[in-house]
Amino acid sequence: MTESTQQQPALNYVSKTDMVVALIRELIITGELAAGKQLRQRDLAARFHVSQTPVREAMRRLESEGLVIGDAHRGFTVVEADSGSTEENFQIRAALESLGAALAAPKIDEAGIAKLTDLNERMRELAEDDPTYPELNREFHFTLYEYSHSPLLLSLMRLLWQALHGGPRVARSHAESISQHELIIDALRRGDAEAARKATYEHIMGAAPLA
Repeated sequence: MTESTQQQPALNYVSKTDMVVALIRELIITGELAAGKQLRQRDLAARFHVSQTPVREAMRRLESEGLVIGDAHRGFTVVEADSGSTEENFQIRAALESLGAALAAPKIDEAGIAKLTDLNERMRELAEDDPTYPELNREFHFTLYEYSHSPLLLSLMRLLWQALHGGPRVARSHAESISQHELIIDALRRGDAEAARKATYEHIMGAAPLA
């Protein structure tokens, strides 16, 4: 996350608490705030240029989402998720994300299709080892989750992506992944929930981890 993002003014959010929740959540999901890291409210307040009150409220909300855990003595720390077996993680992600795609198909609008298409085209232009690819890929998938309009699904996917941060390398090129994204986008554009579900499931499970 860039400094400009961290200093984004609260007026873009409903409240300062909403802003802090969004920023800390992003830092956790991307791994910048690592599992097990103790979160000092004073430091976070200074980082986001707010008082400690919205930080304290944000901690409680993030605890309800399962991203942090509070302790009377240590304060709040980032949850250390049990990553489980690689195969199991792929199955869980495939099941949840394919459900999200099916839910999104009848709800997504032209702006959503345009955003997914733009993200996919930006990924297409990158080299295989470009460090910005993972972030664009993450944004692609979370855009899809958001259009399911299911807060529970979105929370579950945040937890799963946190558990899989820095996960296994996959035996698939960026070009293959982008082509599969196109199939998902096409199904969403047509409002075909079953095709979107199938294309997404195959996209996730086709990313077989390298030994």
